Amino acid sequence: MMGRIVCFGEVLLRLSAPAGEMLLQSPGLDVCVGGAEANVAVSLAQFGHRAAMVSALPDNALGHAARNVLRGHGVDTGGIAFGPGRMGLYFLTPGAVTRPSDIIYDRAGSVFAEARPGLHDWAALLDGADWLHVSGVTPAIGPDAAEAVLAAVRAASALGVRVAFDGNYRASMWAAQGQDGAAVLHELMRHADLAFADQRDIALVLARPDLAREPAPGQDLRAGAAAAAFAAFPKLGALAATVRTQHSATRHTLAATLHTRAAAFAAPAVELDGIVDRIGTGDAFAAGVLHGLHSGWAHADTLQFGLAAAGLKHGIAGDFNLASAAQVQAAMTGVLDVRR
Repeated sequence: MMGRIVCFGEVLLRLSAPAGEMLLQSPGLDVCVGGAEANVAVSLAQFGHRAAMVSALPDNALGHAARNVLRGHGVDTGGIAFGPGRMGLYFLTPGAVTRPSDIIYDRAGSVFAEARPGLHDWAALLDGADWLHVSGVTPAIGPDAAEAVLAAVRAASALGVRVAFDGNYRASMWAAQGQDGAAVLHELMRHADLAFADQRDIALVLARPDLAREPAPGQDLRAGAAAAAFAAFPKLGALAATVRTQHSATRHTLAATLHTRAAAFAAPAVELDGIVDRIGTGDAFAAGVLHGLHSGWAHADTLQFGLAAAGLKHGIAGDFNLASAAQVQAAMTGVLDVRR
């Protein structure tokens, strides 16, 4: 049996305005559990992997309920610590027509944000693991969270566990700290074997704004940035990212690229009309790519599966992609007949 995939980050509650409404336009909010790394863990569990979540939650009804949701989706929650304090939240106003979605974070002072250094025994938590998945959201929470995620990737590197790092840049959270986060994100990417990052992420961590410029017609969107990343980070083996064109809040075109040191791959674009929920689609893509790599697939097949997983998530409400691997494979055929 393949080793576990361990995900580390904050588990959140998402509070959303009803579709078509502004936040608190009516006195009710839809609630679900989410968070970038938890989204990846749940999706990997749906694909049949042994996925584990490491986090810190409040020792109260909210924290226990969030843990139970992850457990109910097949995620190993033994690495979640509980302590006094509050739950991290975010508020979502879903977009419609020409109005984009809007997110307000309420994570300062959460149990995860204020977890003491050294809370997690990484030697034990990574025992039997093949991958550790982290994201750039975690260090944006605050200094303690940054120290925690750096400890995680350093431990994984020392133990020979591969590291998957999703840039997941959150400008508003870094601005609240009075910085852009480039130094911490650079250190995280230095430990990554696989990075989910586009040319803008690479331009930031390398302090190379020229890498974020639009390419000339016909040029690879990310070739220059990928080459610079591979030169700067000797451990890095692959870079993957989506390419999104937004026509309206509910109609997008989505493609994807994957670069290795030897080759570049591109997955043909898919048209997404009538989008139900865009949140968590990047995490669905990350889980799909991890699924393919962990399963030993060819890079082209891995990328196509990742893109199909991301596309399918656009039609599922909530943070989680609850589709199975078989359902993603079926989506790749493009057949929309009713399954009976």
